[in-house]
Amino acid sequence: MKKLIFLMCFGMLSQTFFAQEFAIDLQLRPRAEYRHGFKTLVPDAADAATFISQRSRLNFNYGSEKLNAYISLQNVRTWGEVSTLSASDANGTAIHEAWASFKLDSEFSFKMGRQEIIYDDSRIFGNVDWAQTGRSHDAFIATYQPNSKNRLDIGLALNEEDETLFKTDYDVNNYKAFQYAWYHTSLDNLNLSLLALNTGFTFDKNGKQEVDYNQTLGAFVSFGKNQLKGDASAYFQTGKIADRSLSAYNLAGNLHYQINSEFTFGLGAELLSGTDMNSTSDKMNSFNPLFGTNHKFNGWMDYFYVGNHINSVGLLDISVPLKYQKEKVTLQLVPHLFSSAATVVDNFGNEKDNYLGTEIDFSFGYKIASNIDFQLGYSHMFATETMEVLKGGNRNNTTNWAWAMFVFKPKLFTHTTSK
Repeated sequence: MKKLIFLMCFGMLSQTFFAQEFAIDLQLRPRAEYRHGFKTLVPDAADAATFISQRSRLNFNYGSEKLNAYISLQNVRTWGEVSTLSASDANGTAIHEAWASFKLDSEFSFKMGRQEIIYDDSRIFGNVDWAQTGRSHDAFIATYQPNSKNRLDIGLALNEEDETLFKTDYDVNNYKAFQYAWYHTSLDNLNLSLLALNTGFTFDKNGKQEVDYNQTLGAFVSFGKNQLKGDASAYFQTGKIADRSLSAYNLAGNLHYQINSEFTFGLGAELLSGTDMNSTSDKMNSFNPLFGTNHKFNGWMDYFYVGNHINSVGLLDISVPLKYQKEKVTLQLVPHLFSSAATVVDNFGNEKDNYLGTEIDFSFGYKIASNIDFQLGYSHMFATETMEVLKGGNRNNTTNWAWAMFVFKPKLFTHTTSK
């Protein structure tokens, strides 16, 4: 009997742990920035900010037939924020990701822990990789994938500030909970995704913390054939936020035409609904992209939806992206025309023109080696009086931003055991 039990246990272990892979890799990303109007217009007598920030990540990845596990440790710092003789670090080491996933069979799997959540074009769920900290969630995700063309994810998150004996307020600048379902299917030249997301945020009402839930429902479609590629999306939000009824939407579309093997020309438009500044209604009409990689959208100077502009007058963004790519070199030029989606009113109650301004974004990338990239960029904002009403500062001051970044991604160790 003991021998039989031993053989059974050994067989189970062999199924779980044979065909294993263990890898360790590193990412170092120092980035120098010059900011003179980044995110907001320059006030009079304000000088430009210059600094160097750095992300350092150490990633451990384990994979087998049934089990996958991943841990990503990171330190984010600004050069010089601690002295050369400091005995401690200002930020320390944080866990960016720490998750495990387990396959029940060929169709069902579960993933739980601290993890990045990325879907479609990263508009609603993205990892915000441009930010040195990035974004990750404490979440549980169940996946049903019957074949390579269809997939259904069910995600859950429930956040508390600490282990407690009784209910306490949640005072972290974060959502309280979410539940979502994301379905994806692939056809010949088309990919379709459907999203239903229920998100709860805390707010104070009469000295007591309550939770309001709002729902985001929508679809994303991408297609491509020959030289033409494109995508379109439509999302709607309803429910409540901070005891106000919510009714908002986001519509977007992009087309890209590859002129030849090196040049690509594009045209894009996005409309995010907003709330009139002179509205007397209790209803909120401002769309919130929630957990998206907002730096990717609406201009790289982050004037909109990157820690700002939430619950504001919305946005109409028309862009004309141009891209050149050959061997190790990538060049991008993206002009944006910005307008408000709702009415802007100045301090005297006068309605302003909806046109907010034009932003020009330029970037250059060069692949030095397979694990070394160099990138730099320059952006310039030509703002209007309406933008000044929203952002403050002085639109007549030069408003620009420049940056340069190295990305080092060496693989330190890889070990594979064949089954």
